[in-house]
Amino acid sequence: MSPHARDRAREKRRNKKRQSVLAQREMDSKRNKQVLGIVLVMVVIIGGFVGLTFALNNRDKSAPSAHASAQPTSPRPTLAHPLTGCVAPPAVPTGKRSGTLPDKKTAAGKTFIATVTTNCGVITFELYGTKAPQTVASFLSLAKSGYWSDSPCHRLTTATPLFVLQCGDPTGTGAGTPGYGYGVENPPANFTYPAGTLAMARTSDPKSNGGQFFIVYKNTTLNDPTGYSIFGRITSGMDIVDRVAAAGATAVDANQNTAPLQPISILAVNVTEKKA
Repeated sequence: MSPHARDRAREKRRNKKRQSVLAQREMDSKRNKQVLGIVLVMVVIIGGFVGLTFALNNRDKSAPSAHASAQPTSPRPTLAHPLTGCVAPPAVPTGKRSGTLPDKKTAAGKTFIATVTTNCGVITFELYGTKAPQTVASFLSLAKSGYWSDSPCHRLTTATPLFVLQCGDPTGTGAGTPGYGYGVENPPANFTYPAGTLAMARTSDPKSNGGQFFIVYKNTTLNDPTGYSIFGRITSGMDIVDRVAAAGATAVDANQNTAPLQPISILAVNVTEKKA
């Protein structure tokens, strides 16, 4: 074989080798792109699954609750113009307030009249020491100590089955307590709380009654087997509660933990024994 022929053969082998290398590189590149595409698809699928799971979990956590319980509330918009008869509420108290559970004997067998002065007017309660002595004794003690002075009514519920205005937490968050708790007294046998009923709010723990209470402004049915302590009724000023309720609440969440649009705060509570 001549030198030129050998050179041509050698160059031909080199070209063939280079083409083989290039072809292999092209195959490797295509394979890498395919793998990357599969990985991206898997990331999208997994991300979508995680997002769906998160959304479903959040939906489950916000399921409606029929409890008139002491749950924290978030700030809400208020009416641009106060209702007639209402003035601007005081600032929410900042100091920590607490009390000591009194002996129920202080209220047992007696009936009391509570005069509750609010920034929207005066509301009067009749308290059943004969039916709920521990609850009424606690109410008397907290009223005397000024526990509720300037405290906002932090929760208004406006949907079935719960129609109440909840008050009694000086912090205005729905999480405040006087530092003690006690059990349920005088719950209704038929799970019905008529308009005008005064009852204690609590968490799912039946022994978590403390300082928070609610006023029923429309007949309410709560199918809780333990029930809530009915300890009195509204004897005057129900029109104030009705007007606050009629003004509504904004952005009601699934658990109805929403403050009333018309702010209403307890300024002072005075209690006297009702004589026969």
